[in-house]
Amino acid sequence: MARAAANARESDRVRMHPEDRRRQILEHAAEYFAEHGLTGQTRGLAAACGISQRLLYRYFPTKEALIDEVYRLAILGPFKAVWFAELSDRNIPLEIRLIRFYTDYFATIFSRKWLRLFMHASLVGVDMAPNYTSSMLLQLFEIMVGEAAHEQGVAIPANKNLQHVIGWTLHGALSHYAIRRHLYDFPQPVPEDQVVAIQVAQFLGGFRSAVMAAG
Repeated sequence: MARAAANARESDRVRMHPEDRRRQILEHAAEYFAEHGLTGQTRGLAAACGISQRLLYRYFPTKEALIDEVYRLAILGPFKAVWFAELSDRNIPLEIRLIRFYTDYFATIFSRKWLRLFMHASLVGVDMAPNYTSSMLLQLFEIMVGEAAHEQGVAIPANKNLQHVIGWTLHGALSHYAIRRHLYDFPQPVPEDQVVAIQVAQFLGGFRSAVMAAG
Protein backbone atom coordinates (compact mmCIF):
# COMPACT_ATOMS: atom_id res chain seq x y z
CA MET A 1 0.00 0.00 0.00
CA ALA A 2 2.82 2.40 0.93
CA ARG A 3 4.61 1.61 -2.32
CA ALA A 4 1.42 2.24 -4.34
CA ALA A 5 0.96 5.58 -2.60
CA ALA A 6 4.57 6.52 -3.29
CA ASN A 7 4.18 5.58 -6.94
CA ALA A 8 1.02 7.65 -7.15
CA ARG A 9 2.75 10.69 -5.67
CA GLU A 10 5.64 10.25 -8.07
CA SER A 11 3.27 10.00 -11.03
CA ASP A 12 1.49 13.16 -9.90
CA ARG A 13 4.78 15.02 -10.37
CA VAL A 14 4.97 13.94 -14.02
CA ARG A 15 3.53 16.67 -16.16
CA MET A 16 1.04 15.45 -18.73
CA HIS A 17 -1.20 17.45 -21.02
CA PRO A 18 -4.69 17.44 -19.46
CA GLU A 19 -6.22 15.71 -22.48
CA ASP A 20 -3.54 13.03 -22.42
CA ARG A 21 -4.05 12.48 -18.70
CA ARG A 22 -7.83 12.29 -19.16
CA ARG A 23 -7.43 9.78 -21.98
CA GLN A 24 -5.06 7.73 -19.84
CA ILE A 25 -7.55 7.61 -16.97
CA LEU A 26 -10.39 6.56 -19.26
CA GLU A 27 -8.35 3.80 -20.88
CA HIS A 28 -7.33 2.43 -17.49
CA ALA A 29 -10.89 2.82 -16.20
CA ALA A 30 -12.33 0.71 -19.03
CA GLU A 31 -9.85 -2.07 -18.25
CA TYR A 32 -10.32 -1.75 -14.49
CA PHE A 33 -14.12 -1.84 -14.53
CA ALA A 34 -14.10 -4.69 -17.05
CA GLU A 35 -12.05 -6.78 -14.63
CA HIS A 36 -13.46 -5.63 -11.27
CA GLY A 37 -16.99 -4.55 -12.15
CA LEU A 38 -18.54 -1.11 -11.91
CA THR A 39 -18.59 -1.40 -8.13
CA GLY A 40 -14.78 -1.32 -8.15
CA GLN A 41 -13.42 1.43 -5.93
CA THR A 42 -11.92 4.61 -7.36
CA ARG A 43 -9.00 4.22 -4.96
CA GLY A 44 -8.04 1.01 -6.73
CA LEU A 45 -8.56 2.64 -10.11
CA ALA A 46 -6.32 5.55 -9.17
CA ALA A 47 -3.60 3.11 -8.11
CA ALA A 48 -4.00 1.24 -11.42
CA CYS A 49 -3.57 4.57 -13.24
CA GLY A 50 -0.51 5.41 -11.15
CA ILE A 51 -2.06 8.62 -9.84
CA SER A 52 -3.60 9.84 -6.61
CA GLN A 53 -7.31 9.59 -5.96
CA ARG A 54 -7.32 13.37 -5.59
CA LEU A 55 -5.99 13.80 -9.11
CA LEU A 56 -8.55 11.32 -10.43
CA TYR A 57 -11.36 13.43 -8.96
CA ARG A 58 -9.88 16.54 -10.48
CA TYR A 59 -10.74 15.10 -13.89
CA PHE A 60 -13.92 13.27 -12.92
CA PRO A 61 -15.66 14.85 -9.91
CA THR A 62 -17.88 11.80 -9.36
CA LYS A 63 -17.68 8.11 -10.10
CA GLU A 64 -20.92 8.44 -12.06
CA ALA A 65 -19.33 11.03 -14.36
CA LEU A 66 -16.40 8.69 -14.94
CA ILE A 67 -18.68 5.73 -15.74
CA ASP A 68 -20.65 7.88 -18.19
CA GLU A 69 -17.44 8.67 -20.05
CA VAL A 70 -16.32 5.04 -19.98
CA TYR A 71 -19.67 4.15 -21.60
CA ARG A 72 -19.17 6.77 -24.31
CA LEU A 73 -15.59 5.71 -25.01
CA ALA A 74 -15.56 1.94 -24.48
CA ILE A 75 -19.14 0.84 -25.23
CA LEU A 76 -20.39 3.34 -27.81
CA GLY A 77 -17.00 4.34 -29.17
CA PRO A 78 -16.22 1.18 -31.20
CA PHE A 79 -19.64 1.18 -32.90
CA LYS A 80 -19.47 2.08 -36.59
CA ALA A 81 -22.31 4.22 -37.93
CA VAL A 82 -21.46 3.00 -41.44
CA TRP A 83 -22.94 -0.39 -40.50
CA PHE A 84 -26.44 1.05 -40.89
CA ALA A 85 -25.71 2.04 -44.49
CA GLU A 86 -23.88 -1.18 -45.34
CA LEU A 87 -26.73 -3.35 -44.07
CA SER A 88 -29.16 -1.34 -46.22
CA ASP A 89 -27.18 -1.68 -49.48
CA ARG A 90 -29.47 -3.73 -51.71
CA ASN A 91 -26.83 -4.03 -54.42
CA ILE A 92 -25.39 -6.85 -52.30
CA PRO A 93 -27.29 -10.04 -51.32
CA LEU A 94 -28.46 -9.82 -47.72
CA GLU A 95 -26.66 -13.01 -46.68
CA ILE A 96 -23.34 -11.47 -47.70
CA ARG A 97 -24.21 -8.19 -45.98
CA LEU A 98 -25.05 -9.96 -42.73
CA ILE A 99 -21.93 -12.12 -42.79
CA ARG A 100 -19.73 -9.08 -43.46
CA PHE A 101 -21.44 -7.10 -40.72
CA TYR A 102 -21.17 -9.76 -38.03
CA THR A 103 -17.59 -10.61 -38.99
CA ASP A 104 -16.71 -6.93 -38.45
CA TYR A 105 -18.88 -6.75 -35.32
CA PHE A 106 -16.96 -9.63 -33.78
CA ALA A 107 -13.65 -7.97 -34.59
CA THR A 108 -14.76 -4.54 -33.36
CA ILE A 109 -17.26 -5.03 -30.54
CA PHE A 110 -17.21 -8.55 -29.20
CA SER A 111 -13.93 -8.36 -27.29
CA ARG A 112 -13.42 -9.67 -23.77
CA LYS A 113 -13.21 -6.13 -22.35
CA TRP A 114 -16.38 -4.92 -24.11
CA LEU A 115 -18.41 -7.96 -23.10
CA ARG A 116 -17.28 -7.82 -19.48
CA LEU A 117 -18.11 -4.12 -19.23
CA PHE A 118 -21.51 -4.70 -20.78
CA MET A 119 -22.30 -7.63 -18.48
CA HIS A 120 -21.14 -5.80 -15.35
CA ALA A 121 -23.30 -2.83 -16.33
CA SER A 122 -26.30 -5.11 -16.71
CA LEU A 123 -25.75 -6.67 -13.29
CA VAL A 124 -25.53 -3.42 -11.31
CA GLY A 125 -28.47 -1.75 -13.03
CA VAL A 126 -26.76 1.27 -14.59
CA ASP A 127 -28.01 2.50 -17.95
CA MET A 128 -25.10 1.33 -20.14
CA ALA A 129 -26.72 -1.85 -21.44
CA PRO A 130 -30.27 -0.56 -22.03
CA ASN A 131 -28.97 2.66 -23.58
CA TYR A 132 -26.76 0.77 -26.02
CA THR A 133 -29.56 -1.63 -26.87
CA SER A 134 -32.14 1.08 -27.50
CA SER A 135 -29.83 3.47 -29.36
CA MET A 136 -27.91 0.98 -31.50
CA LEU A 137 -29.09 -2.61 -31.51
CA LEU A 138 -32.80 -2.06 -32.03
CA GLN A 139 -32.10 0.14 -35.05
CA LEU A 140 -29.90 -2.60 -36.48
CA PHE A 141 -32.62 -5.20 -35.92
CA GLU A 142 -35.20 -3.09 -37.72
CA ILE A 143 -32.88 -2.76 -40.71
CA MET A 144 -32.03 -6.48 -40.74
CA VAL A 145 -35.65 -7.57 -40.48
CA GLY A 146 -36.79 -5.00 -43.05
CA GLU A 147 -34.11 -6.07 -45.52
CA ALA A 148 -34.91 -9.76 -45.06
CA ALA A 149 -38.60 -9.05 -45.61
CA HIS A 150 -37.84 -7.06 -48.78
CA GLU A 151 -35.58 -9.76 -50.17
CA GLN A 152 -38.02 -12.57 -49.41
CA GLY A 153 -41.15 -10.64 -50.38
CA VAL A 154 -42.97 -10.92 -47.08
CA ALA A 155 -44.70 -8.33 -44.93
CA ILE A 156 -43.19 -7.76 -41.50
CA PRO A 157 -45.25 -7.06 -38.37
CA ALA A 158 -46.04 -3.38 -37.90
CA ASN A 159 -45.29 -3.82 -34.20
CA LYS A 160 -41.62 -2.92 -33.81
CA ASN A 161 -41.36 -5.01 -30.65
CA LEU A 162 -42.05 -8.10 -32.75
CA GLN A 163 -39.45 -6.97 -35.30
CA HIS A 164 -36.93 -6.68 -32.47
CA VAL A 165 -37.72 -10.19 -31.22
CA ILE A 166 -37.05 -11.57 -34.71
CA GLY A 167 -33.77 -9.64 -34.88
CA TRP A 168 -32.70 -10.98 -31.51
CA THR A 169 -32.88 -14.54 -32.83
CA LEU A 170 -29.74 -13.86 -34.88
CA HIS A 171 -27.96 -11.36 -32.68
CA GLY A 172 -28.67 -13.28 -29.49
CA ALA A 173 -27.24 -16.50 -30.89
CA LEU A 174 -24.01 -14.78 -31.96
CA SER A 175 -23.80 -12.79 -28.73
CA HIS A 176 -23.99 -15.98 -26.71
CA TYR A 177 -21.25 -17.54 -28.81
CA ALA A 178 -19.03 -14.54 -27.96
CA ILE A 179 -19.97 -14.81 -24.29
CA ARG A 180 -19.10 -18.53 -24.18
CA ARG A 181 -15.79 -17.76 -25.84
CA HIS A 182 -14.67 -14.69 -23.88
CA LEU A 183 -16.45 -14.92 -20.52
CA TYR A 184 -16.95 -18.63 -19.94
CA ASP A 185 -13.63 -19.60 -21.57
CA PHE A 186 -15.56 -22.46 -23.13
CA PRO A 187 -13.66 -24.27 -25.93
CA GLN A 188 -14.89 -23.09 -29.33
CA PRO A 189 -13.52 -25.56 -31.88
CA VAL A 190 -15.70 -24.23 -34.72
CA PRO A 191 -14.11 -21.15 -36.37
CA GLU A 192 -15.87 -17.84 -35.78
CA ASP A 193 -16.51 -17.16 -39.46
CA GLN A 194 -18.22 -20.53 -39.83
CA VAL A 195 -20.41 -19.85 -36.79
CA VAL A 196 -21.45 -16.52 -38.30
CA ALA A 197 -22.29 -18.18 -41.64
CA ILE A 198 -24.35 -20.90 -39.92
CA GLN A 199 -26.36 -18.47 -37.81
CA VAL A 200 -27.00 -16.10 -40.72
CA ALA A 201 -28.19 -19.00 -42.89
CA GLN A 202 -30.47 -20.18 -40.11
CA PHE A 203 -31.90 -16.68 -39.62
CA LEU A 204 -32.65 -16.20 -43.31
CA GLY A 205 -33.86 -19.76 -43.83
CA GLY A 206 -36.34 -19.52 -40.97
CA PHE A 207 -37.28 -15.88 -41.52
CA ARG A 208 -40.60 -16.49 -43.27
CA SER A 209 -41.72 -18.90 -40.56
CA ALA A 210 -40.66 -16.44 -37.86
CA VAL A 211 -42.74 -13.69 -39.47
CA MET A 212 -45.75 -16.00 -39.67
CA ALA A 213 -45.34 -16.94 -36.01
CA ALA A 214 -45.24 -13.26 -35.12
CA GLY A 215 -48.63 -12.86 -36.76
